[in-house]
Amino acid sequence: MKNFIHLSPHFPPNYKSFSAALNAEGVQVFGLGDMYYDQLDPVLKSAFTDYYRVDDLHNYDQLVRALGYFTYHHGKIDGIDSHNEYWLETEARLRTDFNIPGLKSAEIEKIKKKSAMKEVFRKAGLTVVEGIKVSNFKNAEAFVLQYGFPVIAKPDSGVGAANTYKINNHFELEVFFNEKKAVPYFMEQYIEGKIQSFDGLADNQGNIIFQSVHENRHGVMEVVNENIHTYYFSLRELPEDLVEAGKIALKAFKLKGRFFHIEFFREHKTNRLIALEVNMRPPGGYTLEMFNYACDQDLYKSWAAMKADRPISLDYEHKYHVAYVSRKNFYDYLYPHEQLIEMFAEEIVFSAALPEIMSRAMGNYGYLVRSKNMNRILEIQHQIHKLKN
Repeated sequence: MKNFIHLSPHFPPNYKSFSAALNAEGVQVFGLGDMYYDQLDPVLKSAFTDYYRVDDLHNYDQLVRALGYFTYHHGKIDGIDSHNEYWLETEARLRTDFNIPGLKSAEIEKIKKKSAMKEVFRKAGLTVVEGIKVSNFKNAEAFVLQYGFPVIAKPDSGVGAANTYKINNHFELEVFFNEKKAVPYFMEQYIEGKIQSFDGLADNQGNIIFQSVHENRHGVMEVVNENIHTYYFSLRELPEDLVEAGKIALKAFKLKGRFFHIEFFREHKTNRLIALEVNMRPPGGYTLEMFNYACDQDLYKSWAAMKADRPISLDYEHKYHVAYVSRKNFYDYLYPHEQLIEMFAEEIVFSAALPEIMSRAMGNYGYLVRSKNMNRILEIQHQIHKLKN
């Protein structure tokens, strides 16, 4: 019987489905978190064979003691994951120290650092957003002289759009150097384009089990820094050039046995694809639910079956467009929630409040809207975001 540790299993709330799916496949699931057992969702409680609480998930010694406990009482650990980008390095270190299959510490830099990602993209022959590590004001000025304003500055190793700056002129460049955190930063060209992502799941041999494409009308940086709405949607017809570029990237990063989320810019002027970054975890928020609603599948179950070493071969089609549409509490919307559900009972297939920590990027409340017609999706998105005069 397989033994699997779900790290930080309670966050985000929908990821409890990973533990439930593993349990359904006959895997022994061990929860490792900082929440008291009595506070856990009943779905998690019923899925766990055992649970170990630590005071602080950032305290590595406590995590080591937890894994020692699980190993002593239950035997060899076959897997550990949170499916959350924030814990990628911690998971890799634990896999390395306890000889658990999966991404190890030696492999983590190329999927965490923007600078390292770009070198992998380049070697694979993909066009990249040009950028440099910013060590001082002088080399930042030299980059701007070559590529012009605006530029984007972001932590070389960071999660989402935290501490990311759009710099439009020399004054803002000076402000950036005065305000930035004391961590390595990476500076990039600003690209006028939309973000399209190649998303899915690869099996233990690196073969793609499931693939999808999502388009985002607003980048996470704009949503967070300007505090605007976010919405993004899946495509029913997957662009051939994007699928090809995504597969090249997956091969270059040697991804196996994981979900993936690979972001590209689709440049407005040229329509060319420019590789931005790779995330070796599920796309955030409720995107896994979007997978499932778009194709009438259960990707939680497929992932769990793969982890249980069962053969996986999905027969699916992209039957629907599915959009994630957010709302933020400080806006005064024309239609209350109850009226939206009544107006679009056929198309709104899911809705939920989001944890406060996710609200800047994902909104305080989110809707999943499903339709075979993209115009209908955009019409409903407009109504969800419509404000009172």
